Amino acid sequence: MFTKEVMERFTELDFAVYDCIVKHKNQVNKLTIKELAAMAHVSTATVLRFCKKCGAEGYSEFKIQYKEYLEGKQEVLKDDKETELQSFITRIRSQDFQESLEKAHGYLVKAKCILFIGIGTSGILGKYGARYFSNVGYFSLFIDDPWLPILQNPSEGTVMIVLSESGMTRQTIYIASHLQQRGCPLVAITNNSSSVLAKMADCNISYHVTERMVNDRNVTTQVPVLYIIEALAKKLYNHEA
Repeated sequence: MFTKEVMERFTELDFAVYDCIVKHKNQVNKLTIKELAAMAHVSTATVLRFCKKCGAEGYSEFKIQYKEYLEGKQEVLKDDKETELQSFITRIRSQDFQESLEKAHGYLVKAKCILFIGIGTSGILGKYGARYFSNVGYFSLFIDDPWLPILQNPSEGTVMIVLSESGMTRQTIYIASHLQQRGCPLVAITNNSSSVLAKMADCNISYHVTERMVNDRNVTTQVPVLYIIEALAKKLYNHEA
């Protein structure tokens, strides 16, 4: 309910309302809008604006949502993996997707070192990717620390595989940009072919599955990313066989 994006839009008056709500959370459901405004030393109009910033149409709706928030009521997470995977399998068979894999293979087959880069869930997938590539005989490392100093002079033959579901993660883009400027080809794996990372990449592979959010957290399936990582590794291995 009080997500980072919501709270970034709060004014000082909004925070006055927020602080009052947090300190009197067990009483809010019984307070009228005038009573809450008086306790927060703001106007009722400020309380209404606060409610709308939190995604409620009015104070009554806000109280219902806040009660559910305190009770820990969770949204339903639909199990639609079959639909998502069927859609992705159809995309795998497309000419564009296969051409993207071949283009990425063209960069990777010349690599002496492969750097996987990602943050959060993408960082975990990057660690898996580095291990999988190492298992098929390619020297691979991963970077999941957004504050790691950028390599000033990466070795010749270094190629990076950058993972970002949104393709908009600021620190991931920062790391990728600096390495790209130092001569490292960029292979991006994203869910959005129109994202910043996809556009700056030398080769982008997008999987285009529906973004899923539950309780303000991203639960978009990452199965396509695992497939892409393994498909690229197998192409490299079979090239050498």
